[in-house]
Amino acid sequence: MEPFPSDRIQLPRNMIENSMFEEEPDVVDLAKEPCLHPLEPDEVEYEPRSSRLLVRGLGEHEMDDDEEDYESSAKLLGMSFMNRSSGLQNNMSVYRQNPNGSCSVPSTRTMVVCTVVFVIAFSLIIVIYLLPKCTFTKEGCHKKNHTMELIYPLATNGKVFPWAKIRLPPDVIPLHYDLVLQPNLTTLKFSGSVKIVVNILHVTRKIVLHSSGLNITKATITSAQGHQAEPVEFLEYPLHDQIALMAPEALLAGQNYTVNMEYSSNLSDTYYGFYKISYKDENSKQRWFAATQFEPLAARSAFPCFDEPSFKATFLIKIKRDEKLSTLSNMPKKATTPVTNGVVQDEFFVSLKMSTYLVAFVVADLKNISRETNGTLVSVYAIPQHVNQVGYALDTAVKLLEFYQKYFLMKYPLEKLDLVAIPDFQSGAMENWGLITFRETTLLFDNNTSSAKDKKLVTAVIAHELAHQWFGNLVTMEWWNDLWLNEGFATFMEYFAMEEVFPELHSDEDFLNLIFKAMMKDSLNSSHPVSSAVQSSEQIEEMFDTLSYIKGASLLLMLKHYLTKDVFQAGIEVYLHNHNYRTAQSDDLWDSMNEITNGTLDVKKMMKTWIVHKGFPLVTVVRKGKIISVQQEKFLYRVEPENWTSDASYLWHIPLTYITNRCNFTHCTNAYLLDQKSAVIELPEEVEWIKFNVDMNGYYIVHYAEDWKILIDLLKKNHTALSPKDRANLINNIFNLARLGRESLEKAFELIDYLNKENCTAPLTQALFQLSLIYNLLDKKGEQQLAGRVMHRIEHLLGDKIDQQHWTDDGTLSERELRSTLLAFACTHDIRNCRTTATEMFETWMKSNGTISLPSDVMKAIFAVGAKSNDGWEFLLKMYSSSVSEAEKSKMIKALASTEDARKLIWLMQNSLEGEIIRSQELSHIIATVSQSLPGYLLAWDFVKENWEKLTRKFHLGSYTIQNIISWSTSQFATKTHLLEVKSFFESKSEESSQLRCVKEAIDTIQLNIQWMDRNLAKLQELL
Repeated sequence: MEPFPSDRIQLPRNMIENSMFEEEPDVVDLAKEPCLHPLEPDEVEYEPRSSRLLVRGLGEHEMDDDEEDYESSAKLLGMSFMNRSSGLQNNMSVYRQNPNGSCSVPSTRTMVVCTVVFVIAFSLIIVIYLLPKCTFTKEGCHKKNHTMELIYPLATNGKVFPWAKIRLPPDVIPLHYDLVLQPNLTTLKFSGSVKIVVNILHVTRKIVLHSSGLNITKATITSAQGHQAEPVEFLEYPLHDQIALMAPEALLAGQNYTVNMEYSSNLSDTYYGFYKISYKDENSKQRWFAATQFEPLAARSAFPCFDEPSFKATFLIKIKRDEKLSTLSNMPKKATTPVTNGVVQDEFFVSLKMSTYLVAFVVADLKNISRETNGTLVSVYAIPQHVNQVGYALDTAVKLLEFYQKYFLMKYPLEKLDLVAIPDFQSGAMENWGLITFRETTLLFDNNTSSAKDKKLVTAVIAHELAHQWFGNLVTMEWWNDLWLNEGFATFMEYFAMEEVFPELHSDEDFLNLIFKAMMKDSLNSSHPVSSAVQSSEQIEEMFDTLSYIKGASLLLMLKHYLTKDVFQAGIEVYLHNHNYRTAQSDDLWDSMNEITNGTLDVKKMMKTWIVHKGFPLVTVVRKGKIISVQQEKFLYRVEPENWTSDASYLWHIPLTYITNRCNFTHCTNAYLLDQKSAVIELPEEVEWIKFNVDMNGYYIVHYAEDWKILIDLLKKNHTALSPKDRANLINNIFNLARLGRESLEKAFELIDYLNKENCTAPLTQALFQLSLIYNLLDKKGEQQLAGRVMHRIEHLLGDKIDQQHWTDDGTLSERELRSTLLAFACTHDIRNCRTTATEMFETWMKSNGTISLPSDVMKAIFAVGAKSNDGWEFLLKMYSSSVSEAEKSKMIKALASTEDARKLIWLMQNSLEGEIIRSQELSHIIATVSQSLPGYLLAWDFVKENWEKLTRKFHLGSYTIQNIISWSTSQFATKTHLLEVKSFFESKSEESSQLRCVKEAIDTIQLNIQWMDRNLAKLQELL
């Protein structure tokens, strides 16, 4: 899937280990009743409080959390517990009772024993009282978020639900699904039936699978030999989206059974599951469109299934639909048969073996164009008024499909590949096998209104999703902790394929900028390893982040350059061949590479240091004559030292690369594997300068100590001695080191003084990015005068370059993209005569009622300036509603969000959330734009606070959209007041919200902003 751009589940404190209750008469001990509850002993674990634990006396009374803990723990000792105000009552009598009712004094020995027992018991109770975050089990005191065994939860009907884990039991596996669906685009409901052939691995009486929001009306089971379907008891446990079918007799190992269920539900009004979309046709009439988005956990909301990546199966799909509409699914259509008047049924061929999250279907009025290549029919679909914008996507998809088949030495396994533009779609795209779904802006290309950047976006997203047909679909990660195997690989192949097939797009520059941004996130303490343990739905959603995509891809890029491209390619071929139609873990990839290196390099040992560690290394280089000393440490922004993880254990195996003045071309690159904390490299001769991390192909930052001055002089005298990517790399590194406090801000500004001679996109955009960070912080902090001086410095460096730009679409794609970036920046900040020219062009366009064509590369700048006037803003909104070009509409919405009118900004965000006039898919982009401006950044945060519940219902907690909304709406804050406000807001929400990793990242970022201002405000006053 293409995003549009403690690791364990948090457990309540009242969880008690089941086996500790063996002598408690008020607890149902399931382990002692196997005949009633056929459960395996390893199936028990923690359940949240809301699951209604089967412990009588707990959860039934009004108690606060601590009191629940104390009572639970006290029961482990067989004692009563009174609340704190009433104290403890001692029920242990030291007197024996005679048969006649009188008491006799016990012996001294008995008194001593009882006293000792009492002291021990009392001490334990005091410990429990003082350590409320611990729960005692046989193993001792466990922190609340450690996994422990527990009793089973209750189903919705009050009966015991026979499974307590989030992951499904391994004793039943699906082999095949027969799925029949009938969506109704008038009532916006759907009905369905599913037959699942399952194989039993271990004798059991239960089949546990997933279902979410489905009204299941019938459930039966049939054995392989049986001729009659037998009704089964049916239990639901919504907290885990699980259902259990309780068989009337034992299900035997090695046997196949068929589960049959009938159900109904509503088409979803979110972006998940089987969801509905409204759009206007050519006649402005409202039409409905139904599509699916199942990754990661939403197939279960369209049909009952084993909704985990490792449960691969084949699928036979039939869809009943209005005869005026069309349907698409993963496989080619096999037959269409009449059902009733006006309703027909489409049957699709049986699929290949695949995971449930890759199943897809679309029901809509669509048009398409097609072309065959190498036995595969490639088609691009869109709603009728957009079908004239799909030509570029078809050409691109055919070229990329041919490239991938040659590179992987493995044919695309399906007879067809459909690419469908969905009118309202949260992600950039989704790689469903044989039926890839896209946001319209990532698939449609209009020759009149699509810019050079738009062409790169469409190309990149198609390249990403086609790569998934092998990495993700053919070979799938076993569990979501290794999502990077899917997304990191697809991102790596996306940029690699673009370089090979479309070199004129210079996609490597875009990838470089993405790596820089990923490293910003990865340098925070709230970062996470690329491969991280996940269980809850929020944790799984949060894995779809910059690190899984960009860091994962960066590590593969680094490995490819170190192994050489031929060895890397051979390793990929082995990986795909060894694991096709199955699942894989990270180690499987490294093992495949090791088959090719054949002992010359232990790839697994090297790459594990990058996969299991969060963050990245800082390599310090000290040069003395021919001797180069290198030392590694963890690069980490430290705010609160007592809370940060020690980096003493962090040791990466870093494939260092370097060039020198003796030979500074790519073929002269030298390599050295730094697998210790420090090492010494001896050069054959002394050199004038040395540059490490050639072309930023390694995922690390370099500090040159005394040599920064030499590199600064090199850029001033002969900047082309280094490649554009190397120059961008130096700019990025020195500003990050200044932020870390390891280099001075003065030296960073000195390094970019050469920029007035720079003509390449990568270093210019990186410098602009770094200076914009500083400007935005000062601007939002109220330091407008100082912010103005930063902008003056930018104008001094780039003013001539801005003046040289033409307001046309002429030049190479790289030149056009740079023009778009520079003019948009200049118009936003009113540099030179940008706004004058843009205003003239906007007014001419407005007078023509939008009929004349504007140059697509500068359209964004023109619209942004036009939107600053009330008339211009209103006209843009009108044109947005009537435009058929999604590329044009995208530029319009960003311009509308750049107004300084607070009322318009609030209206824009609110209407996007409602999704009527402006689609909800645009909301995160609107908030991002609003957050950048001085009038808007507080409004954006207020909007998020006021609409948090609506936002998380629409986009799901932890989703990429929610991550972006939180990040953008808080990233400009640099005061302790705002820090406290953000902390307090999320702490006031659910535990799931407050524990989101993106919330922790937001807090880290604000703290770093505060720290940066404290360190550098006075220095900037002197420097500027």
